Amino acid sequence: MKIKYFLFLLLVPIFLQAQNRPFRVGTTTAGFLEIGFGSAGAAMGDAYVSMARDITSIYWNPAGLAFMEQSEAQFVLQPWVVDINTSFAAAGIVIPQIGTVALGLTFVDYGEMDVNTVSDPEGTGERFSAGDFSLSLAYGRAITNWFGFGLAAKYIQSKIWHMDASALALDLGVSINTAFFSPTGNREDGMRIAMSIANYGTRMKFDGIDLLQSIDIRPGENGNYGDVQGQFDPNEWELPLIFRLGVAVNVFRTENQRLTIATDALHPNNNAESVNVGAEYEYFDPTIGKFILRSGYKGLFLAKDETAFGFTVGGGLEKLLMGNIALKVDYAFRDMGILGKVHSYSIGFLF
Repeated sequence: MKIKYFLFLLLVPIFLQAQNRPFRVGTTTAGFLEIGFGSAGAAMGDAYVSMARDITSIYWNPAGLAFMEQSEAQFVLQPWVVDINTSFAAAGIVIPQIGTVALGLTFVDYGEMDVNTVSDPEGTGERFSAGDFSLSLAYGRAITNWFGFGLAAKYIQSKIWHMDASALALDLGVSINTAFFSPTGNREDGMRIAMSIANYGTRMKFDGIDLLQSIDIRPGENGNYGDVQGQFDPNEWELPLIFRLGVAVNVFRTENQRLTIATDALHPNNNAESVNVGAEYEYFDPTIGKFILRSGYKGLFLAKDETAFGFTVGGGLEKLLMGNIALKVDYAFRDMGILGKVHSYSIGFLF
């Protein structure tokens, strides 16, 4: 049976692989929505759509909220490349017989930069800042003990100096537990299949006083109005729509240990299809809690000169406290190729 597990997981990415040449690159906005938030998912190479069962499901797959066993709050600090700071905070309440209601906030700070113009290429002495954020309200519910669905409504805003743009979007997801490849014979330990579609929404268009410019409609003539108030009309841009299909299989599972291998196939609207793979090992001590090790690879089947992603690794601890309260700490390391190395730190509470 173990040989079947490995053969299955090796063959799935091949069957799911499609055209591996990128297209429509640079045709969407709000690229921060593609980063991936949550140290657990990042450590598994973003192969997390079928693994999500915690509050970070609000990003990966809202259907995962349906299988949360406890209410949870989590904060993620994720320093990004070129001194960009990203963070994520979310909280969810499990309501018996109703489902899980969650609220999440994603924030990106690009820092301050010098204002350079054609007439002052060395800088005007002014400084400007830029940032993005996304606010999500999500709901997930398990219809049975093996099938759950979820959705998240999002408000997205991007801002640069005196201009901003906003959009509304919806995330949808489903998660199914099957009896296939179950090492214990129980359905909850069998192969898990999940799907999600993220950022299906309106387009974004920047507006603000920085678009106002004085225009001389006839520069070759004297005596006419030389400073007519004009405004640039920028294009509307699509959001990065992402369809994810994920499969997770428990290679083995005992009372205290579990090893799970997961694979995700991605179909974005602004790049080529790709596959992410990851593994998670969990050891449970009833007096202490859970110890978790994770690893993965993001961007399988993308050529090296077409991706900045690669190997990921990390781990976590879920420490039992008084009553049903537990402390969660997770860490992830990502290799971004020529862009350098990035880290992700998460801390959360189960209650």
